[in-house]
Amino acid sequence: MTDTDADAGWFAGRAADEAAGGDAAEAARDRISDGEAEEPRDWPALAVGSGFAESTDDYYDRLHEATVAATRATVRERERADDRQLIHAVRAMDDCERTANELAERAAEWAGSLFDDAEPGIEGARAVADRDPESELERRAVSLAERVVELDAERDALAETIDRIAPAVAPNLAEMAGPELAARLIALAGGLESLAKKPSGTVQVLGAEDALFAHLSGRAPSPKHGIIYTHDYVRNTRPEDRGSAARALAGKLTLAARVDHYAGERRETLHAELRERMATIRARAEPDDEIGGPDDAAADAGGDA
Repeated sequence: MTDTDADAGWFAGRAADEAAGGDAAEAARDRISDGEAEEPRDWPALAVGSGFAESTDDYYDRLHEATVAATRATVRERERADDRQLIHAVRAMDDCERTANELAERAAEWAGSLFDDAEPGIEGARAVADRDPESELERRAVSLAERVVELDAERDALAETIDRIAPAVAPNLAEMAGPELAARLIALAGGLESLAKKPSGTVQVLGAEDALFAHLSGRAPSPKHGIIYTHDYVRNTRPEDRGSAARALAGKLTLAARVDHYAGERRETLHAELRERMATIRARAEPDDEIGGPDDAAADAGGDA
């Protein structure tokens, strides 16, 4: 065995680091995550021969320890990334909204049995929360209504947070889709990097998974759009042209996500091209005979790039 052989291992120099009191574990994590070798070696034997491990079993025990530490460090770094925080924020916002609406129904039903003028919904809960209870049951009903109001306020606060951080995480996507829709697309894709790697056809139907599965099983037509339907360019385009609008928008959203992930800079050309394409679609005098036909596909080629 030569020194070069030993130096190629992830354990190279770790014994010396440990003896000197250095952070050998961090060095091992870095080598495991980023290191490479030109060819396979008998790493257990090299580790024992270099004095790093007492035996093959000891080597594998220490390898397990180092790989687990490297994995934990990678997961911790990934979870703290800005796009992951955006995902947590939008999911928390949805949870607050759903829970507030469910509790508002319960609060309205309960308050209706106690007060003559109780109203349903969040605003009804807000009115109940402002009451001065006169009994134990009224105190509990008012307290429940207060929880509804607090959840609704937290939902609004989370929405404001998303409005602030989405443009920093994905400037082009947030400008093109709006902060909330951008955050939802990132969440549905599992992250900005994952969204950037998806084809535009997949981005077009994100959020319509149930309809897509129904189509694949032969129980429904192919969905033209998913959550991007909430965008003005799709929702406010006449039904005959929504397929074209959804394709054009999805194509540019995909490009925006790629620029945000790989370059991180705003590209005005993306936004100008989308505006021009949408103006063309909305200016059509007659609907296409077949949405998604050859002419339509050729016209949308620039949006699906």
